[in-house]
Amino acid sequence: MTAEPPPPPPAPSSTSAVRRARLAFRNWRRTRPFWAAVWTALGGFVIFFLPMAPLGKILQVGVGGIAGMAGGVVLMAMALLVLLLPSQRHTAGVIAVIAGVASFPLSNLGGLFVGMALSVLGGSMAFAWLPEKPVGRRRVRLGRGTA
Repeated sequence: MTAEPPPPPPAPSSTSAVRRARLAFRNWRRTRPFWAAVWTALGGFVIFFLPMAPLGKILQVGVGGIAGMAGGVVLMAMALLVLLLPSQRHTAGVIAVIAGVASFPLSNLGGLFVGMALSVLGGSMAFAWLPEKPVGRRRVRLGRGTA
């Protein structure tokens, strides 16, 4: 009678690692205004890259092209700020809305209205977002005694 060694533990499958990563990302995403940052960054991307053209076209566009690129960079920075510092969401949301509206006269009608609309949507979502309150104990109201 020989004792057989116990079988080795099963190797962790890649699906469990992917699932853990997905759940960790979901938990992180729910603690900040994720979709507000996505819409703001997308609006900034459209406003930033719409004036991009060959050098001859940029020289014809002039200051409008530079203002559009600067507005797009500001919007993408506000999206990162909203993601990384959710406590600053009010300031970043207001700046994103102002930069989105300012892109209308400064940069090809605000990225042909698409970039402006996305940045205003994202900025207003960031301003309105509230963190989820943790589930706490129920408060017991003490009634007035009839003594």
